[in-house]
Amino acid sequence: MPDQQDITSDIALVRLAQKGEMRAFEELVGRHRDKVYARALSMMRNEDEALDLSQDAWVKGWQRLGQFQGDSSFVTWMTRIVINLCLDQLRKLKRKRAESLEAMEEDSGGIERHLEVVMPNPTAGLELSELRRRIDRALGLLSHEHRTVLILHEFEQMEYKEIARQMGCSVGTVMSRLFYARRRMASLLAGLKREKLE
Repeated sequence: MPDQQDITSDIALVRLAQKGEMRAFEELVGRHRDKVYARALSMMRNEDEALDLSQDAWVKGWQRLGQFQGDSSFVTWMTRIVINLCLDQLRKLKRKRAESLEAMEEDSGGIERHLEVVMPNPTAGLELSELRRRIDRALGLLSHEHRTVLILHEFEQMEYKEIARQMGCSVGTVMSRLFYARRRMASLLAGLKREKLE
């Protein structure tokens, strides 16, 4: 099984790198830099910022390599490092920006946040690449808070409590943002499908 072999060789490379073997670490970077960069890009929506943050993550990974215990795969560990750096950066950007209308609308959300989420199926019959492009475009239209919570929950499989801790908010806020993000994504994807048909 090649996956098992990759995991095993990752662990072997980590052990060598922990002993100071820079070439072993460079091999790990070569194997996983695309995934780490892709996660940063999906959160930041800016290629330069994503590149800077993914490079910072590799520096931090090297500095903290002694702390890697192997409880998760190396790439999962690195992905968590880049996610934390992205969250820190997003928090800094948020402090610099005035509260957006969308955030105020979310906070006053009222009864609509308790309604069942109805997800239309706007993607039936789409080519996979077209679907990916639409999802990526729709993600780009979400606020960074909604996009982040959606990525952490749906792609990183993080629990509400862990997301709340990472984002510095309550579990209720995480649930509210996730509800809003899913509903907004469904609406955006349906809109993008109509746009394509016209």
